[in-house]
Amino acid sequence: MEKTNGKAPANDVLHTGSCHCGAVRWQVRLPADVNGSRCNCSICTKLSMTGTSVKPQAFTLLAGEDNLAMYEWGGKIAQRYFCKTCGVHGFARGHLAELGGDYVSVNLNALDGVDASGMKMIYWDGRHDNWHAGPRPAPWPIAAAS
Repeated sequence: MEKTNGKAPANDVLHTGSCHCGAVRWQVRLPADVNGSRCNCSICTKLSMTGTSVKPQAFTLLAGEDNLAMYEWGGKIAQRYFCKTCGVHGFARGHLAELGGDYVSVNLNALDGVDASGMKMIYWDGRHDNWHAGPRPAPWPIAAAS
């Protein structure tokens, strides 16, 4: 990880990331004290996604655009990108007002030299389309409240 060159806040760190086989590579500027984010929607649950969201200008795809497959479903909030060779989900692009509009969601587990297991986590209730509730410090339930 290296400090950014003045184009971003001083506490931002430039990270590189990739899929497992290395065909798809990117870089992203994140705060040095970035939190991880988990969502209980069906796709995030099945992927066991730990991510964080940034504005599109903080993300750059470096290689492998032609090796990306895209998956979009349901409310079409996000377009998720996977490596066609190894299947790793590296990032998603989308638009959600509760996240400030256009965003890129980055899989923290696919960043080089980053251990997401020790990060502070926030949790979203995407399974119930409960984005307006915002994040909270404990996981939302999978089952609907009765």
